Amino acid sequence: MATSKDEQFYSKLPENHISLNDLLTEEHLFYKVPDSWFVLITDIQNSTLAVINGSHETVNLVATGSIVTVLNIAFKANIAVPFFFGGDGATFLLPASIVDLVMPALRLYKANTLANFELKLRIGLVAVRDIYAQGHELRLSKFRRSHIFAIPIILGNGLNYAEQVIKGEGYLFGEDGPAQNELDLSGMQCRWDRIEPPKQNNEIVTLLVIAVKVEEQPQVFSRVLHQIDAIYGSPEARQPISVPKLKWKTTFNRLEVKAKTGHANIFSVVASWFAAIMGYFYFRTEKGRNYLNSLVEMADTLVIDGKINTVISGTEHQRIALQKVLDDMELNNEIRYGLYVSTESVMSCYVRDLKDGHIHFVDGSEGGYTKAAGVLKPKLRKF
Repeated sequence: MATSKDEQFYSKLPENHISLNDLLTEEHLFYKVPDSWFVLITDIQNSTLAVINGSHETVNLVATGSIVTVLNIAFKANIAVPFFFGGDGATFLLPASIVDLVMPALRLYKANTLANFELKLRIGLVAVRDIYAQGHELRLSKFRRSHIFAIPIILGNGLNYAEQVIKGEGYLFGEDGPAQNELDLSGMQCRWDRIEPPKQNNEIVTLLVIAVKVEEQPQVFSRVLHQIDAIYGSPEARQPISVPKLKWKTTFNRLEVKAKTGHANIFSVVASWFAAIMGYFYFRTEKGRNYLNSLVEMADTLVIDGKINTVISGTEHQRIALQKVLDDMELNNEIRYGLYVSTESVMSCYVRDLKDGHIHFVDGSEGGYTKAAGVLKPKLRKF
């Protein structure tokens, strides 16, 4: 596809340092996604069954690998792309100039995923101009969560429409076509053990919230986040990841090697083991401790992609209070929500460099996002 003059759209977006509650209601700080761009969605078919069968770590790994595949291509092209982790897949906004590079790479990744893990990865692409032609919206802003971490925020129902198209019967785009010969999954790391909540007696809550009326998204989302702040405290107070609870796996990581190479030969085993041992000692140095602190800051625990997706830590009392608020909003026909409670969180990582080129994808254990979606979907069928 031809190079788009809008390919640097996302990198040029201003970063907003105001509170997220305020940002959501400031319409002028959201920008229409260029109609020359595309929505790309990766999604594991029958992920709920895979999670029930105990493959939740593999599901997270495959979703992370699809992100790493796309981001490595975008990085080499010097293009910043917004993306959204969903537990069992991911959503991207891509300029036309890299679509023809990304799709063959994902086809190869899909083939490897099926061969190595017996999981079928769905790949779909929808043009933004087609989303607009159907009367849907995609408005994007950039929120500065900390001094080193900014995230994309999407309002509108355009991504939801694209997901319905891609998951619909008869949709075949992305299924056929040439595959790349070599896959670049460099930077994908899945070496952290399950992570207990920062405080004793805390639990992990994975939450999905959708506004019933799209035009009321800003106000509804702002209210939900305000209630989470009021009940759980600041984002730092409800952060599910903490340095003292991080446990680095020093054993051979079969899943990671299998995802990258398809098999575990002696060289891959030695390389994985060596990297694990080096990491164990690195995290005991001053630079290593600084990295761990920045890891917590760059943990991807909040995604707003036309719905709220978040993983938080708190007490049972706090969760009951939140559920009371959400139940009232649901009865008032403002929202639909899905919530899942677990005792731990899980984290997979993309580490391009140890300074600021890394991001960490967080989910509740036992497939938190997938389980929360299982609660939400029956509610959505009713309206």
